[in-house]
Amino acid sequence: MMKRFLAIGLGVGLILSLGLNACKKNEQTSIPTAPQMAPGTQMLPGQGQMPPGMNITKTELKVVVPDSVKGKWSGVKLLLEDKATKKTTEFTVSLNSELKVPDSDLKVAVGDFLPDFRMDQGTITSASNDPNNPAVGVKVYEGDKQIFKGWLYAKFPTIHPFEHPKYGLTMKEAIKKG
Repeated sequence: MMKRFLAIGLGVGLILSLGLNACKKNEQTSIPTAPQMAPGTQMLPGQGQMPPGMNITKTELKVVVPDSVKGKWSGVKLLLEDKATKKTTEFTVSLNSELKVPDSDLKVAVGDFLPDFRMDQGTITSASNDPNNPAVGVKVYEGDKQIFKGWLYAKFPTIHPFEHPKYGLTMKEAIKKG
């Protein structure tokens, strides 16, 4: 009889110890760790780390205006917002010309217009002459210093926008020639 109690006691003890260990394992959570940086490297604020061997050099993209688009558009309408006064002024600017913003030190150099903006494999172009994704290339100068170079998108003004403490600049629409 004593052997029977001992066997039952050992069995119950084994079951309880396995059960308690199983409960403890369920309570433990693993905490994901951040990827480790190589010694001697620093991460800049707001920038992620590139995987090893993934050195990407910034290259100038080639802009190709297709023959179906060349000469079909004469200019663009730009909207300039004075953030302090909340006043927006519309400017009509010819392609490949400059706009001197009145009462400021800003100058906007308007470049090529692409009615159906597309970008792939180092080339920026237009997929058609239809204004499906209209965009204009601009450079903005404050005094003699270039402060922005990029594309303004009529339908998506918040994609890569011009950022300035006093002014906002967006493209309203393009103007067809003729």
